Amino acid sequence: MMTIKQIDVTVREIVDGYVDNEEQGVRGYGGRLDIRPPYQREFIYNDKEQQAVIHTVMHGYPLNVMYWVKRSEDAECPYEVMDGQQRTLSLCEYVAGKFSVNFKNFFNLAPDVQQQILDYRLTVYVCEGPASEKLEWFKTINIAGKPLNDQEIHNAIYAGPFVSDAKRHFSKNNCGAYRLGKDLVNGTPIRQDFLKKALEWVAQHETRQGKPQTLVDYMAAHQHDPNANNLWTYFQNVLNWAITNFNPRKFRTIMKGLDWARLYDEFSSQTLDIAALEEEISRLMRDSEVQKKVGIIPYVLTRDEHFLDLRTFPDDIKLAVWERQKHVCPLCQKEFDFNLMEGDHITPWRDGGRTTEDNCQMLCRECNRRKGAK
Repeated sequence: MMTIKQIDVTVREIVDGYVDNEEQGVRGYGGRLDIRPPYQREFIYNDKEQQAVIHTVMHGYPLNVMYWVKRSEDAECPYEVMDGQQRTLSLCEYVAGKFSVNFKNFFNLAPDVQQQILDYRLTVYVCEGPASEKLEWFKTINIAGKPLNDQEIHNAIYAGPFVSDAKRHFSKNNCGAYRLGKDLVNGTPIRQDFLKKALEWVAQHETRQGKPQTLVDYMAAHQHDPNANNLWTYFQNVLNWAITNFNPRKFRTIMKGLDWARLYDEFSSQTLDIAALEEEISRLMRDSEVQKKVGIIPYVLTRDEHFLDLRTFPDDIKLAVWERQKHVCPLCQKEFDFNLMEGDHITPWRDGGRTTEDNCQMLCRECNRRKGAK
């Protein structure tokens, strides 16, 4: 059962022994506080938000309550931050001289102002209980600042060596996943967008291999894996294939955000003619009939025209052709109301046909479906 105890802690005590490195992690409070335990997200406060924390302390205004978890008595680091990581890091980073407020670093302040900041008292609730209750409570009380997104919640629920190692690859500023995929994957690492995409891709890959699962299923199955090497390797394979066969410098605008994993799984075993693909993609980029440029790469691989969202005939052209045909479908020779007929390209787009009146015929819906299915 969770127990809660209120304590007051000064900024001086919080920043004592502050470190942020690969070996020790992120610690403060004389080395006794784990500021970023595995389930916590990366630091996401921007400059304005960091400065707001310092302004609050400088003016003596109350800062939101923080929550810590008490670990076992013999733990190397007996406390961990459950809620308040962003505020805690802002205080530690400012006192460490990592950013300025009103063009002044902490070390530029008058001694009495420094003392005022260091003596500021923070209200902390220290919680003690089983791990399952700790994670549930973490989701409940984490209401200050930016709300957690779904992937951050998943990281909390499935905390363990797999998530810790995955975050090393996917969740740090300028991490390996970002350096490799910044032109191909949407979002930012610190809000877990790259990790989420990698997990979605590998779960869909497993599903295509005959082992149906979701992102959550994959995380649950691998929670206690010693590392995330398989996830990282698959992500690299997918994007290296995309970069090798297509040209991000030339086609970045239509490459970012594609389902590269599905394309990789389906086509990576084939030898692609890169020069021919580049020429065709360039031509399609210039084609005004292609309304959805981001569908060009999936199209040149699959030949499915639905990816292109090709131009359709406007109503004025369709109405003129319907009148010229005297309301009769030329294939079945039956008469139909205008709203029961559809504009069809006489010469298909793939054979050079354009969306012009002289290339339009009005077909009944059934005939148009039959023609399209051929």
